[in-house]
Amino acid sequence: MKYILGRGQDHDGYSSIDFQGDLNEEQYKVVTEADGPSLVLAGAGSGKTRTLVYRVAYLLKRSVPPHNILLVTFTNKAAHTIQDRVEILLKAKPKDLWSGTFHHMMECPTP
Repeated sequence: MKYILGRGQDHDGYSSIDFQGDLNEEQYKVVTEADGPSLVLAGAGSGKTRTLVYRVAYLLKRSVPPHNILLVTFTNKAAHTIQDRVEILLKAKPKDLWSGTFHHMMECPTP
């Protein structure tokens, strides 16, 4: 039998993500430093969507179950964009991730 030892392959979907290299300093802080719920205020063109997408990936990498993550935005278009970008970044669709618009999430029954 032949064994080859190396860095290993990206089986978890997260190890290939360069959080620090892909984000600016402020975005990186938002993604990695906050424990628990976060409120981030940012203007147009500041990278809000990118930051949210990477925050979801970071939480999943830290073994936060997807059903414990609530990703909320104002419009259906933004919600779909964020969901699509999460899937692209992770190369998979996280099962049981709570995401949608404020209006939609208000209509969901509580567990």
